[in-house]
Amino acid sequence: MALGRHCKRSFPTHDNKGSIDLIGGSIAGSILRFSVPIFLGQLLQMLYNLADAWVIGNFADNNAFAAVSTMGTVVFLIIGFSMGLSAGGSVVISRYFGAGDKEKVSMAIHTNYLLAVIISIAATILGLTITPHLLVWIGTPSEVIPYASVYLKIYFGGISTVIFYNIAMSVMRALGDSIHPLIYLAVSSSMNVILDLLFVAHPAFHWGVAGAAAATVISQGTSALLCIGRQLHMSDYTRLQIKKIRFIPEQMKEVVSLGLPSGVQNAVLTIGNLVVQKNVNSFGTYAMSGFGAYVKIESVVFLPILAMSMSIPTFISQNLGAARYDRAKKGAAFCLLFGVATAQLIGFLTYLFAPDLLGIFTQEAQAIKYGTIHSHIVPLFYCVLAFAHCAAGIMRGCGKAVVPMVNMLVFWCIFRIIYVTLAVRFHPVFQSVSWAYPITWSLTDIIFLFFLLKTDWVHNFEKRRG
Repeated sequence: MALGRHCKRSFPTHDNKGSIDLIGGSIAGSILRFSVPIFLGQLLQMLYNLADAWVIGNFADNNAFAAVSTMGTVVFLIIGFSMGLSAGGSVVISRYFGAGDKEKVSMAIHTNYLLAVIISIAATILGLTITPHLLVWIGTPSEVIPYASVYLKIYFGGISTVIFYNIAMSVMRALGDSIHPLIYLAVSSSMNVILDLLFVAHPAFHWGVAGAAAATVISQGTSALLCIGRQLHMSDYTRLQIKKIRFIPEQMKEVVSLGLPSGVQNAVLTIGNLVVQKNVNSFGTYAMSGFGAYVKIESVVFLPILAMSMSIPTFISQNLGAARYDRAKKGAAFCLLFGVATAQLIGFLTYLFAPDLLGIFTQEAQAIKYGTIHSHIVPLFYCVLAFAHCAAGIMRGCGKAVVPMVNMLVFWCIFRIIYVTLAVRFHPVFQSVSWAYPITWSLTDIIFLFFLLKTDWVHNFEKRRG
């Protein structure tokens, strides 16, 4: 049931005091209030990997740092798939929440948790099985493989903690609550830093990459338990009840149909990034370290844009569920403009301070040299990347998840693989790898611009039902 275009919800908001009203009030104010906790939460979450990288970079050798700093791409091959599926579930919950359908909100919440159980089992088995083969396939240097293998075995052994956190977090955000996930992440991030220093740096342990991986799994598990615990103690229709977690074909089909494109997109894009990583590895361990250090920097400085793009699907789906079409359009325009402008400022600052930022993670002059080469090309095109992320968020929020999936697969995976393979072969310099990113981002933006301007995306849910 869709509500009238300018009316408010026909039922009282649920008992979550951390919720932000995305259907009423100032558009910019609502989006920014919702995005800021997501940004801070993502920043804290990044501390897991950044703490690993910093501690390993300062208390272990270059091979250990190369392993930890570059294995994020391998990890994301599986984590990205689960995150994509959880994003689909979030859109379903948001739409029913905006439309005022309590029963379907509850059904969608429990379907998401069932999905978390299924994905956790599959991801643990898959991660432990394919990891050794992936390390060889991407050309990981022989001296790095022992470190990477240990790190990934422990990480994938506890991957269910990451998956359950992502699902629980997506449920909370779909209901307008971006505050509590932030609080729980603050607790677990602090724990991660302490455990990193204890397991890796303290003379009594000196566990190296194993200690870094163990600290990450324990900390992620803590945040997952805190999120789930809150959901279990809600007092209204948004409460998680274990006995209600069951297979509902209609709900599962809806969640998967919206989440699967994003999940497939994340997983297959990671394959493209693995090919890029393989070409980076061909330049040696210092190139791996420099590239890995840059990835850590980008993962932090680009967070404001990612937070904005992550808030868009919830804002769009809630407002479309409430039939607030003009508000959805204006919110989309604000996110695109704000994201592009902010990203370009961030890119310029990253370019200027690249050597100093890289020096946080590695003291090796050769590694910093490679990282600086990459940092003096890619950040100048952050505005292009921002447009792609925000446009993809709009498409997912209106139920057109297939559009970003196909668009990004064609250019960020297939075309990127072809380009970087040929470029490094015929012009074997590190800059050839760097240019793979702005070129493919730009091509993607052209397609997104067409769909935003030439299609009636705001009425997509009605068309799907019709």
